[in-house]
Parts: sequence; structure tokens; C-alpha cells
Amino acid sequence: MKTIQRFFIIMLVFVVAGYSSFAQTEQDSKQVIQKQVIHKIIKQNGSSFIGTIISKDAHEILLQTEDVGLVYIPKHEIDEIVEVKEGEKAVTGGLFATRYFLTTNGLNINKGDNYVLWNLYGPDFQFGVADNVTLGIMTSWLGMPIIGTAKYSRKIADKVFGGVGFLGGTGSWAFPQYGLMLPYGFLSVGDRVNNLNVSVGYGLLFSERSEYTYIISQVPTEYSTNSIIYDNNTYNDTEGRALFSVAGMFRINDKFSFVFDSFFMLGGPETSHQERREAYNDQTNKVTYSVVTVVDKSNPLVVLSPGLRFQATENSSFQFGFTGIHFDGEFIPAPIPMVQWFKRI
Repeated sequence: MKTIQRFFIIMLVFVVAGYSSFAQTEQDSKQVIQKQVIHKIIKQNGSSFIGTIISKDAHEILLQTEDVGLVYIPKHEIDEIVEVKEGEKAVTGGLFATRYFLTTNGLNINKGDNYVLWNLYGPDFQFGVADNVTLGIMTSWLGMPIIGTAKYSRKIADKVFGGVGFLGGTGSWAFPQYGLMLPYGFLSVGDRVNNLNVSVGYGLLFSERSEYTYIISQVPTEYSTNSIIYDNNTYNDTEGRALFSVAGMFRINDKFSFVFDSFFMLGGPETSHQERREAYNDQTNKVTYSVVTVVDKSNPLVVLSPGLRFQATENSSFQFGFTGIHFDGEFIPAPIPMVQWFKRI
């Protein structure tokens, strides 16, 4: 009888210990699940899923989502994986992460990804006509100038993007004699939340230029000690400048990001033109003409634009900042702030 009691007690101890171990294991498992990181997986076609990564291999990722359950996502279809921190909304930069205040970067835009950037001075429309290819048009509310844009970008390595772009336009109805061409290349590092971009290009300005040619004659007139003959010559002129930009975007919290943009235009070659001078003599009451050569310096130009971006959804974003211009040895703050609103269309 005592043997049976001892056996029962031993079995009871094992059962209790086993249950405690199971309960502890279940509790630890729950803790692990609670501590699992939430990710947002953005596919190359623009769709996205939010959930916990259950497993992944060289071919696919298994994601546990709250709305559709388990989802297998092939790795070759994934454009970006973003960690959603505790307390944050699952909002990434999306389409708008490809732009700063003035410049663009190499983050991909897929076919059908279209947006408009409303500025105080006018609209900027961009259309994803194919994967990694964007065409657009920008102008002012007065329709001048009108500038067309084109960009090709692609992923080079993990969180490394690059590509080329082109801007071209005219002064339209107000200044049809002016034209602009700007080919450029860029290299970007980061993702749609935090990124840094460097762009390099060469801008060409086409214009119709008028210049006077003067000839001094020593033949006096009634009102002058000599005379001057001039001719107005009109010809097409082209001026080119090398330029580059450094820009970036960095997440502050789940809604705000710091955005910085810049634009550096190098100085161009010196040019010269003739100007007529007049010197009046009080004693003779006559004018004496002369011609001087004036040297034109093409000074470098620096534009700096820091600011903040507010984004609560993937379909719209608002940003504002301030612009400073350094030209001819002086720093001039722009009197109007940079205010922009992104909207998916």
C-alpha cells in the first residue's frame, strides 16, 4: 500500500512539474510572439502587406498578417522591407520619398504610380509610365516656364539606387527666346524612410541675345565733340554650367521627417560686352562719346532648403521649409517659404 502511495505521489509530482514547465513554455512563447517585430513589405507593383515575418529563405518570405492571414511573398517581387517600430504607424515615404524640395533621387517608381506636387508657384505632375521610368511636366500658375522631365532609376544593390534624368523646357509664351536643357545623374543610399542622395549634372541655357557694336568717329557735331555709330546684332547664345546637389530625408517620428535639399551651380567663364559712355563738358556744352569694354563674371550660385515633412498616409504628404540663396558674395533669405503638398493621383 505504501508503495502505491509513493508511486502516486511521484506521478503527481511529475504531472505538476510537467504542467508548470508547459505553462512556462507557453508563457515564454507568448512573450516571444509579443516581442516579434512588425514589418511592412512593399512589393514592386506598389502593393504592401503588414505583419510578422514567420520565416524566410532565398526564394520567399512567409508573413503573418492581421487581415488576410499567412501570405507567401516571392523575394524577387519585393521592393522594400520596412520595420514598423512600436507605437508608430505603418507609413513609409512611399512615392513621395523619391522627391525633396528641389531635386529627386534614385528610389524606384513603378508603372501606374502617379502624383502631383502642388507648390505655391505652380503644379508639378509626375507619371510612372513604366517600372523605374517617370515622365512629368512642371510649370507656374502663369504657364511660364514649361519644363518637361524624364527619369530612369534602378536598384544597384541593397539600399543603393542610381539612375539618370533629364529636364528640358522653354519660357513659353512670356519668354519664347529662352530654352533650358539639364541632363543629370544621381546616386542614392538608404530606403523610403531615411536616405541620402547626390546628383551631378550640366545645365544649358539657350537664348536670343542682342549686343551693340559701336564705332567712334572723330567728326564733331553740333552737340558733341565726336560722333558714334552703332549697330544692333542679334544672335543665338548658349551658356553652360556644371551643377550638383546633396539632399536627404531622415525620420524624426511616425509622422515627421527632416528634409534637406541643396543646389550648387559652379561659376562659368568670363565674357565681355561693349557699353557706350557719355561725358558732358560744362564749358563747351558738348558731349564726348567713348566706348568701354565691360567684363561679365558668371558667379557661382548656392541654394539651401531645409524643412520638415508631415505624412500621415501613403497617399498624401505636406512639407514646408525655408530657402537661402548665396550669390555674388551675399547670402539672401527667400522672403516666401517653401510650401509643398504631395498627392497621389
